[in-house]
Amino acid sequence: MATVSEFIIDRLIAWDLHRFYGYPGDGIGGFDGALESAERDGKDFRYIRPTHEEIAAFMASAHAKFTGEIGVCIATSGPGAVHLLNGLYDARMDHQPVLALVGQQARVSLGSDFQQQIDLERVFQDVAGYVETVTTPMQAQLVLDRALRIASTRRCPTVVILPNDVQTAEMETPAAEHFVSRTGIGRPSTRLRPPTDELRRAAAVLDEGERIALLVGAGARGATDEVLAVADRLGAGIVTSLLAKDVVPGDVPHHTQQAGLLGSRPSYDMLQDCDTLLMVGSNYPYTEFLPPTGQARGVQIDLEAENLSLRYPMEVNLIGDARETLSGLLEHLQHHDDRGWQDGIAEQMKDWTEVTAELADVEAEPVNPRYVYRTLNARLPQNAIITADAGSTADWYGQHITLGRDMMGSLSGSLASMLASMPYALSAKFAHPDRPVVCTIGDGAFQMLGMNEMLTVKRSWREWEDPRFIVLVLHNNDLTQVSWEMRQAGDPRYDTSQLLEDMNYAAYAELLGLTGIRVDRKEDVAAAWDQAFASDRPVILDVRTDPDTPPLPPHITLEDAKNMTATLAKGDPAEGAVIAQSARGMAAALFAKARETFRRDR
Repeated sequence: MATVSEFIIDRLIAWDLHRFYGYPGDGIGGFDGALESAERDGKDFRYIRPTHEEIAAFMASAHAKFTGEIGVCIATSGPGAVHLLNGLYDARMDHQPVLALVGQQARVSLGSDFQQQIDLERVFQDVAGYVETVTTPMQAQLVLDRALRIASTRRCPTVVILPNDVQTAEMETPAAEHFVSRTGIGRPSTRLRPPTDELRRAAAVLDEGERIALLVGAGARGATDEVLAVADRLGAGIVTSLLAKDVVPGDVPHHTQQAGLLGSRPSYDMLQDCDTLLMVGSNYPYTEFLPPTGQARGVQIDLEAENLSLRYPMEVNLIGDARETLSGLLEHLQHHDDRGWQDGIAEQMKDWTEVTAELADVEAEPVNPRYVYRTLNARLPQNAIITADAGSTADWYGQHITLGRDMMGSLSGSLASMLASMPYALSAKFAHPDRPVVCTIGDGAFQMLGMNEMLTVKRSWREWEDPRFIVLVLHNNDLTQVSWEMRQAGDPRYDTSQLLEDMNYAAYAELLGLTGIRVDRKEDVAAAWDQAFASDRPVILDVRTDPDTPPLPPHITLEDAKNMTATLAKGDPAEGAVIAQSARGMAAALFAKARETFRRDR
């Protein structure tokens, strides 16, 4: 008869889950032993052990994003369990289905303050949609099945806690008796379509619009064709959230990429000028970039009722799957013949592309990070996957990377965790070993936990069908994003907190038997990317970039300018460089804009 742990492994495989990210420990020891036995028996799963439980949880969240499956992470009791929280919050806030299997001390010890015993149900209560401790073998099936079904349906993390003695107990088949639930396997369908009368109401609002904007979020994944068809029918422009960057192809002329501080000027103008707003699968939080209240009529589509009319007062709220709902909506929408609004958006986007090109070509000391991303964008293979952390790499990813229909990209969205780029990239590579993966990461995030995971790369890369795994390290010895946030808030850079220890990241790659490429001149960037994509093994591309290159927002407020002026008056350590680079960036943007205006008016 199988143990509880053996049953759980078999049940996960029966649920069509075959990749588990975990870190061992005595609190989960019985389950670890069952994994070893199952692997020896050739069962259909892969256990991947990163260097930290936090990484395991992030990898599970990223696995869900890059595959659409439930991500699975495993950790021991006590401190190991606590380490999962960051990655699980990432899954919760970005609405990703993740199952965490967590060890606990034996049942007889609970309540005795035994070593490494903490109240795990209380610890995980906020982050998880379902938390339960398996107290008897017969209960294991119920708890596991319910956790997986809730994770799948509600798109959230769930946690199953396994006391040490339960892990090795003999499994009991649920009996047909009082108190016992007998559960089954299978992910429920979430392809929900609103009633026809509600679709007609929404279509009536959209049909009356003349300047229509679609704001598309990650909830629209899988509905690319339907989004494009609706935009075409309505003559609308499309803005995507950062998490939905790969939902709409970057070569669609009226796709203006992102909005907000990391976005484009055409996105800002479109949302400010539209008379109708259609939000699809998005919980975009920065309401200052949405239309003024009362200016635009609104329709919103979301699977989560609590997201409806949360950011902007909507006239019609539709609970439904993006693909199904948009398909239903198309049956009732009229074709808008006037393309003036959409064509104008496309022209503005052409101008903006030239603005960002000018910004990337601004001289910097030693290398402009924008130029590094623009050069990468021109070389991305058509099936590439790219990740970014939540520092300045997110700025350059948002403004300089466009993703084709067959590309993927992601980062920690609502949580905006600093270190997610590396575990995201690794998870993408394990899920898609035949595709090239590019991890773009700041040196601060790389030093935090990213360097550790190069050991996982070293251990695993030879099994990948395509060995291309490129880690771009923006090497500027500064926690750059926070430095700029301090300046924007009116404070000078605080060197004690902001400056990093210098090191040779390319040499670190060579130490691990990988390829290291070091760049400190603009003219070497293109050749370095070519060398990295041609490498027969993973690469660390160590580029010395200018920390004083400003992440200029597409729309600068008077308050922003006042704060920056006040900051520099206080004696920012990089005052001269900040002034010079900001002036160069503004001059390049203004020059490009003036040139495009002249070109159109000629």
